[in-house]
Amino acid sequence: MKFFSDNAATVHPRVWAAMAAADAPDTAYDGDALSGRLDEAFSALFGQPATAIWVATGTAANCLALAAMVPPHGGVVCHREAHIETDEGGAPGFYTHGAKLILAEGDAARLTPATINAALAPIRDDVHRVQPHAISITQASEYGRVYAPGDVAAIGALARARDLWLHMDGARFANAVAHLGCHPAAITVDAGVDALSFGMVKNGGLGAEAIVLFGEGRDPALVDTIHRQRKRAGHLQSKGRYLAAQILALLEGDLWLANARAANASAAELAAAAGDRLIHPVESDEVFLIVDPAEAAALRAAGFDFYDWVAPAGAPGAARLVTSWNSDPAHVAALARAIAAL
Repeated sequence: MKFFSDNAATVHPRVWAAMAAADAPDTAYDGDALSGRLDEAFSALFGQPATAIWVATGTAANCLALAAMVPPHGGVVCHREAHIETDEGGAPGFYTHGAKLILAEGDAARLTPATINAALAPIRDDVHRVQPHAISITQASEYGRVYAPGDVAAIGALARARDLWLHMDGARFANAVAHLGCHPAAITVDAGVDALSFGMVKNGGLGAEAIVLFGEGRDPALVDTIHRQRKRAGHLQSKGRYLAAQILALLEGDLWLANARAANASAAELAAAAGDRLIHPVESDEVFLIVDPAEAAALRAAGFDFYDWVAPAGAPGAARLVTSWNSDPAHVAALARAIAAL
């Protein structure tokens, strides 16, 4: 009974079916009919013009977007626990050819205008200091917490005032939208986001993510840069129609949102059982709870797999549990009972 990561979840049957349906000759790379539908599909989803570019991984989506916006001598403001800082193996620096991550603070791995300004305040405008060119926020955050529309809008206003790009790492964007119950535009284009890494793999996909560009992010020069850097980085797949097929299958009929709702519901069931063991409110598909080593061992002995986590100060230990779009209801119920019995 695995609760390691939503990355390990199976592929949705409709995604497999869409890939099988795409298994016919078409133009190579991204000149195929399915890739040609992506801009229209995302424009319809967000209710405003959007440009979408497929890549295979979330790391590539994040880093290619940032590399187009930030020069090698520039910087990106992000939380000190952001995925691009802690879990991408230096890929942002690799793709940008040396741009610096400017680390900021914030509760539950979320930035605020105040913490962004605190990180920017010491930076003099001279050649001796790396100058910021973008802000990157993670939706939902590394602790499963979400940015509400007003939170994103406040950061978007700051980005505009300082002439910075705003990028959103949306590996769990679907889970955030499902939790908030808002229109996807409310926490992206309406709030000033220029580029979104729209997560698919954690939400029923096989190997496809989308870089979605809004507003000024749709500048033809910027889009062209991403296309060229995607090729140079080895992410222009010759059979790109299979990536486009996955993305379109998840968008069709809002399957992406239904999958996220299912994952969130499983996480909520675990959260209800955890009670005061919860370290963070559960707002997506991640559950962080306090367990001591003996309790963690007991859960594993009962057949549950999960990651140990860094415990808050004074706590004996912690665990991270992640549900997915197809978490087995019987497994979720069993884990909830086991947690409640600790």
